Amino acid sequence: MSWLRHLYFKFLYFRQPPWDTQISPPELIEFIEHHPPARALDLGCGTGTNVITLAKHGWQAIGVDYVRRAIDRAKYKAVQAGVDVSFVLSDVTQLNSVKGVFDLVLDIGCFHSLNNREKQSYVANLGELTKTGSTFLIYGFLRDNPSSGPGIDEADLTGLQRFFSITKREEGTDHGERISAWLTFERKITDV
Repeated sequence: MSWLRHLYFKFLYFRQPPWDTQISPPELIEFIEHHPPARALDLGCGTGTNVITLAKHGWQAIGVDYVRRAIDRAKYKAVQAGVDVSFVLSDVTQLNSVKGVFDLVLDIGCFHSLNNREKQSYVANLGELTKTGSTFLIYGFLRDNPSSGPGIDEADLTGLQRFFSITKREEGTDHGERISAWLTFERKITDV
């Protein structure tokens, strides 16, 4: 991510970023309703809304974000909600401080903002942090052309298939504008 884009994201947390709805999406709620509580990791957790939702449903949840102001808000919200969760101030491409494996990795709008090199590091981290049967639930903008700005393209999906198989793909639009998708992946058995 360019330093300018990085600064822009940090600046947005001095107000309410447009993506921070304070409401967990129905796709996550549906997942929670159909899976027993286990370990979850939210990459690009922002102010912690989804980490807190997971914890309220019995999940051991950790949220990661590189914006200190977002993490500070997330910690405050967790205390107010009375849940025990962990938040890590870190770049999602450098997750050395996150340990163990997770049954669910959630990403709502983080992966699609990374450049190609960062996406490769991110995917390598997913390989270290998941096990056979783990779910990777991701929401992001789709793009046909890698030069058309942020998004997930076919090359990204191919990269994710190093460790995962797509089990569900639901396309739509973000506020009627950009083509977006909820993608559900399951960690496959790999020799990697």
